[in-house]
Amino acid sequence: MLVDSHCHLDFPEFQGREDELVAAMQANQVGWALVAGVTLERFPGVLALAERFPRLYAAVGVHPDTQDGQEADEETLLRLADHPKVVAIGETGLDYYRLEGDLEWQRERFRTHIRAARKCRKPLIIHTREAAADTLCILEEEGAGEVGGVFHCFTENRSVAEAALALGFHISFSGIVTFKNALQIKEVATLVPLDRLLVETDAPYLAPVPYRGKLNHPALVRHVAEEVAKLRGIGVEELADATTSNFFRLFGVDKNA
Repeated sequence: MLVDSHCHLDFPEFQGREDELVAAMQANQVGWALVAGVTLERFPGVLALAERFPRLYAAVGVHPDTQDGQEADEETLLRLADHPKVVAIGETGLDYYRLEGDLEWQRERFRTHIRAARKCRKPLIIHTREAAADTLCILEEEGAGEVGGVFHCFTENRSVAEAALALGFHISFSGIVTFKNALQIKEVATLVPLDRLLVETDAPYLAPVPYRGKLNHPALVRHVAEEVAKLRGIGVEELADATTSNFFRLFGVDKNA
């Protein structure tokens, strides 16, 4: 059984289809999924999914490129994270791709998430885009290695992966790894130690080949796993066993609960 370690089933694209999507997961041997928060306003919907479906889990955070809406302070994050189905803080991090100008507010938000994670002893879900150097620097400065976490939807190079691993983080690959021109990501997928590897969809985005350009959903994480297994020269069953074990160990979840 596989785990989709990062998706957004609370998004409007999936409204009213939750039972169908969970059934599709089971039919494709995807046993569990983590629904990552992106705003505090949307978090009640994220938590509602995790409470409704035993095999869905939640993470609480404010995405780095969210400029409007409620800001996340430590007290709020800690209060919302104090729930048995909330297993991580995030997604959080830095994104210099879409935004310009003085982004110190983004870096301060990131630091707030790291501090909350250290206090509640839950791992971080890291988003980084065109900001790898600052992301790694802040993680180190704030002692994020104490709780670890995952660089989700990894799109960086080998040196960034090695730095993230050195800080104690896992690396997660999305449908991008199935794209023909994603040579750098394919290379990294062969180098990450098997016990630090995760797979995800980032649904509704980034559907893997052969569904590229269509609506993504957790059942399609199987195609990500198949590609990563092929790149590494191992069977998909071995890849599934490893990534599932990694997920439950990282997020402190009892798979039999």
